[in-house]
Amino acid sequence: MKISLITVCYNSAQHIQAAIESVLSQTYSDIEYIVVDGGSTDTTVDSIKSCEPQFKGRMHWISEPDTGIYDAMNKGIARATGEIIGFLNSDDIFFNEKIVEEVAALFEKNDCDMVYGDLIYQKDGKTIRRWKSNPFLPHSLNFGWMPPHPTLYCKRTVYTELGVFDSTFRLAADYDFMLRIFKTKHLKASYLPKVMIRMNLGGVSNANLPLKYQEDYAALKKNGFRFPFGIIFLKNIRKIYQFFRST
Repeated sequence: MKISLITVCYNSAQHIQAAIESVLSQTYSDIEYIVVDGGSTDTTVDSIKSCEPQFKGRMHWISEPDTGIYDAMNKGIARATGEIIGFLNSDDIFFNEKIVEEVAALFEKNDCDMVYGDLIYQKDGKTIRRWKSNPFLPHSLNFGWMPPHPTLYCKRTVYTELGVFDSTFRLAADYDFMLRIFKTKHLKASYLPKVMIRMNLGGVSNANLPLKYQEDYAALKKNGFRFPFGIIFLKNIRKIYQFFRST
């Protein structure tokens, strides 16, 4: 089972090397790695080029302007040839070297359409917040539940059936996509109950919360959810609770 991992980046020289090395460390052998760079002006592309030989033909990359992160993600999906597609952000790393192997095993065991797990935010190597997903249940989305997108792996057929990221969103296309797929009743999701990703605290959405809330509301309305203000409120209450979880 080939798994396509996609990293999108722009001027990510500070972190891209660690992300690429994290992919190289994985014990699962059937990985296709795709890097979509937005035309970086720092040394990001140099780092990509220097690591490419270590993948022995399993790495493909482009560097060209895009219209934003979701446009870049869609470019990666279009180039992916794996049965399963997942993302590793340029400033993220896998929690350990067996994560992709365990994701593949869960797809095989449960014959599911998507797999997701837990994530920790860290700053200067210290865990600040743990995002514990829990198994998906009917009506979970109405109570502000969502899994961390960097842990989400989907069969290619999910994108074929339900589409890719709506790039008219600047910050919430991942939320829109997850609302779309998790509300689709015939799709089966499996939860991997462990930390899959270490993410550095920060990000564009955290820097522009008013726009994020506005787009979350728009995504909920687009996907036919009632009481979007209440869902957004519960979604943020869940985030507060995550700061009190230990690893």
